[in-house]
Amino acid sequence: MANDNYRRDSGDSISTRLTYLLIGGGIGAVIALLFAPKSGQELRGDIADATRKGIDKSREAAQQVGERAGEYYDATRERATELYSQASERASDLYTQAASKVGEVAQTARETATRQTSTVAAAIDAGKKAYQEEKRKTEMSGRIEAAPKYTEKAN
Repeated sequence: MANDNYRRDSGDSISTRLTYLLIGGGIGAVIALLFAPKSGQELRGDIADATRKGIDKSREAAQQVGERAGEYYDATRERATELYSQASERASDLYTQAASKVGEVAQTARETATRQTSTVAAAIDAGKKAYQEEKRKTEMSGRIEAAPKYTEKAN
């Protein structure tokens, strides 16, 4: 990424330098024409020629800058498309993995709940049986204790 920034910075620097060179050349040409010993008509013709040359060079530079900008745009667009595609694939994979894990956890929870339910049901049944057994024992011992006891009297 640092390498890409270096290229972009140097590209901006080159275009900036080229622009300054053209501007400086144009100013220098105008000054040279103004100080040259020529007639007014000849001087105006030279200035017009220099202006046309400057405009032509500016158009060429603008065209080159436009082409480079188009290249940068295409490269950036292609890279963004690649990154989007990779991110989309990764998100899809993660979603699939998460859905699978959620299914596994839900199945484990169902199995655990089923086991616990059967354990609780067995404990309830055992409790009922123990209660009934104790109740039966209590009723039996109550009958034995409640039964009249006949003792023999010694006369």
